[in-house]
Amino acid sequence: MKFLLLVTLIITQHLFALVSITPVEIGDKPGFSSTIEAALETKRGNTDTDSYKASARTTYDSNESYVAWAEISGAYGKANGEENTNKLFSHARYIHAITKERVRGEGFLQLENDEFKHINSRALAGLGARFKLHDMLQNSRGYLGIGAFYEDIVYNNPLINPSEENIRANAYFAYSINFNANSSVAYTLYYQPKVNDFSDNVQSHEVELKLDIYKNLLLKFSLSYNTDSKPPIGVERYDFTQNTSFIFNF
Repeated sequence: MKFLLLVTLIITQHLFALVSITPVEIGDKPGFSSTIEAALETKRGNTDTDSYKASARTTYDSNESYVAWAEISGAYGKANGEENTNKLFSHARYIHAITKERVRGEGFLQLENDEFKHINSRALAGLGARFKLHDMLQNSRGYLGIGAFYEDIVYNNPLINPSEENIRANAYFAYSINFNANSSVAYTLYYQPKVNDFSDNVQSHEVELKLDIYKNLLLKFSLSYNTDSKPPIGVERYDFTQNTSFIFNF
């Protein structure tokens, strides 16, 4: 029955790949583990669209003192012969235990571009601390994070949008509830203002539901809402995205 459901979903759903937002903790999956996602959508006739997306993450968990991972994703799309999506994203993060259970130190690097946000390149390097909250519900966990990062942005047209170098504060809240070993619901909130101008800030909200479908395959639904209080010229202040995707863990 699960297999038939999986086949039906593959045929009927629009697949968009996104790396899971569920908080990673030391000891979750000792050793190496990986996750891959891929998507392809093609429509012809009354609607002419092509959409491609793929992502991958590799994690190493020491099971004692640290966990580290690297991920990469890309998306490309056309509608009626016109390009409407073209972006790449890569991220690497290291989490180290400061106390046995509650406090973690974090460091991360990130590089991305997005043709339709006029971003030729955006590079980040940051440090911070993460604090585990007391469990409010059974099989749940929550975290508060605080830190800062350096941001270097080069836009496609520097005459319209000059390059930027910023220092931003980085605060986040992450919470997840596990239904079983593979199924869960999670929420994250990020708030990232410039340290010298809090009116210039970036915020993001994301909700994610993962459901166990068949062995190592999961079905994921996600909603995201992102805002930029001072976006580059020609770019909207917000983005809303709803995605349905499949995850394969190994």
